[in-house]
Amino acid sequence: MQDVVYVGENLKWLRARKYMTQRQLAAKAGVSPDTIAKLETNRTEPRYTTLFRLADALDCTPDDITGYGREG
Repeated sequence: MQDVVYVGENLKWLRARKYMTQRQLAAKAGVSPDTIAKLETNRTEPRYTTLFRLADALDCTPDDITGYGREG
């Protein structure tokens, strides 16, 4: 069984670090602004392809977004 992956806090922090709005990130990643809002409030989980698009747009790794490998 897969674990639920909540990325909201990490995604919001990574986006803010790049001084991007939700709309700017959405445009750069090729997703809707609604998708970004839902991800940041943990109302949905990212699809595999979306996760990689977001990582590319934010110049980070998918692990940075998911928090995978982080202690705690």
